[in-house]
Amino acid sequence: MDTDVIVVGAGPTGLMLAGELRLGGARVIVLERLTEPTGQSRGLGFTTRARESFEQRGLLPRFGEVTSSPQGHFGGMQFDYAVLPGADFGARGIPQSRTEAVLENWALELGAEVRRGVEFLDAVDLGDSVEVTVSTKDGVRRMSAGYLVGCGGGHSPVRKAVGFDFPGSAPSRGMYLADVSGCRIRPRFLGERLPGGMVMAAPIGPDTHRIILVEDGAPPAERGRVPDFVDLAAAWQRLTGEDISSGRADWVGTFSDANRQVIEYRRGRVLLAGDAAHVHLPAGGQGLSTGVQDAVNLGWKLAATVRGWAPEGLLDSYHSERHPVGARLLMNTAAQGMLFVGPPQFDPLRELFGELMNYEDVRRHLAGVVSGVDIRYDVGDGDNPLLGRRLPPRRLVGGAPAATTAELLHPARGLLLDLGDDPLLREAVAPWADRLDVVTTRPEAEGPDDAFASSVALLVRPDGYIAWTDSDRDRLETALTRWFGAPAAPGVAGVGGAPAAVGAGTGVASEGR
Repeated sequence: MDTDVIVVGAGPTGLMLAGELRLGGARVIVLERLTEPTGQSRGLGFTTRARESFEQRGLLPRFGEVTSSPQGHFGGMQFDYAVLPGADFGARGIPQSRTEAVLENWALELGAEVRRGVEFLDAVDLGDSVEVTVSTKDGVRRMSAGYLVGCGGGHSPVRKAVGFDFPGSAPSRGMYLADVSGCRIRPRFLGERLPGGMVMAAPIGPDTHRIILVEDGAPPAERGRVPDFVDLAAAWQRLTGEDISSGRADWVGTFSDANRQVIEYRRGRVLLAGDAAHVHLPAGGQGLSTGVQDAVNLGWKLAATVRGWAPEGLLDSYHSERHPVGARLLMNTAAQGMLFVGPPQFDPLRELFGELMNYEDVRRHLAGVVSGVDIRYDVGDGDNPLLGRRLPPRRLVGGAPAATTAELLHPARGLLLDLGDDPLLREAVAPWADRLDVVTTRPEAEGPDDAFASSVALLVRPDGYIAWTDSDRDRLETALTRWFGAPAAPGVAGVGGAPAAVGAGTGVASEGR
């Protein structure tokens, strides 16, 4: 085969997945139709959980200064996300072009290969491999891999070629998204409803505004039609009375209120992630962030499958864990769309929702939904509130070869946190040493009800989610086997660990190679 995994799409989801696969020891080739990155800002940040995903791989410093805002909104209704411990409205002011550059450089350093100017045409699942047909400047050719992952966005060619069912609602109207400079625009940070639609404008630079325009009755954008600044400026004047035609657009894009999700995230040896699996109204910067988290969830599981140590059902858990998250994403963005850009008939709903926002429990709930802090996977029985949730970001005291929990997750391996200095516990997990690191340490406590500080031991998956706690020692072996496979036989070298090429910088960005 040409490689273990072919990823189609060099956006944030595909590039994050490529890095995760390399950390897990799988060979990966990323195929991208465009010969160069677009350079467009598009997504302007990421949510709490996506930021923590970057931090747990040591990537956050590469973004430069990262500023997180506690103040956010739901459907245009502003509130403080810090009402929920651990939540905020996410990192803001980081253009998607920078995110893609950071992730591509990281993936290449780890030995991934990014081939630009290569267009995916078709795929056939052969049962023991996948045959992919692509078009390059040198003509049509075929490639083979163990697995294929579509990360090519809402119009995913992989999803269409393989025939994934993609139910949901079709777009009912079109909307504009653009970065405009060179003219005066009155800021409308949370959007402003006007007769005939909604507009939003927020400064993103000394002379540049990100604007969003939704005009009632505007048809969905025609597929393949390049949006025009002239059309945008005319619509802006119709709604606001302001003339921005003297300005210029760094780029103009369109989006819609389409709301769809595939029925299955995996079909045999073909999988989908990010917008290839779910499309929705952009609200709260959740799309890019959900795709990144899809990649982090899938990467270690697919790499384990390729490397041969994955237990039965591990790869299927990608669907069972991430499909509900995607469904919740569609639900909350559709709700925000009703509040944000719904017609006047939705005014009673907006009024009622405004009353509900006065309750702290409601604000806490909404903060958890948008930030991703409320994600909890079904990893088995247990009454510890940490079970199935992300390992909290915390400073460590004593023993650990790292200063924070995030640093312990940099290698993307399993982790047994021995918080009680228990030699019997360390002996019990020794047969999984090829897939699992054991660290004896303690976290800094955060109050008397801190579940982390009061725990004696935690088993953490490579994606940072807690799979077992000390509340039931009898279930430790079950959890180890469920997430890390059968233990290595005595005296037999393990199959886990990072590949020798990681860090060697063997990846090369190429065109049609």
